[in-house]
Amino acid sequence: MKIYKILFIFIGLIFMSVGMVGVVVPVLPTTPFLILASVCFVKGSEKFDSWFKTTKVYKNYAEDFIRERAMTLKRKIKLMIISDSMLAFPLIILDNIYIKLFIVLVIIAKYYYFFAIVRTKKEEK
Repeated sequence: MKIYKILFIFIGLIFMSVGMVGVVVPVLPTTPFLILASVCFVKGSEKFDSWFKTTKVYKNYAEDFIRERAMTLKRKIKLMIISDSMLAFPLIILDNIYIKLFIVLVIIAKYYYFFAIVRTKKEEK
């Protein structure tokens, strides 16, 4: 059982690191990786979870979504543009119709999730 906790902490640190890189690199989405890190820390260690939730990167990029299941329209649009641009490359380059169909289904599911399930909250001033 302890090995699983260590594994979750390790994976959480990886997701957190990728999320922090996403703060600086505009092509890499930040929020999904920080949410995954939070899930891993919850399963791995109460101390790591408490520490992570006090970090500035968590508070700025993931706390509102995790707490309220809501995002600002600006954040949703930014995530959609970044992920669409990342999905457009294989959609254009690859010749396999099944892979293209799968990518289109992922895009549709993504838009459905972010605009039908995740609430849109007003921008905080």
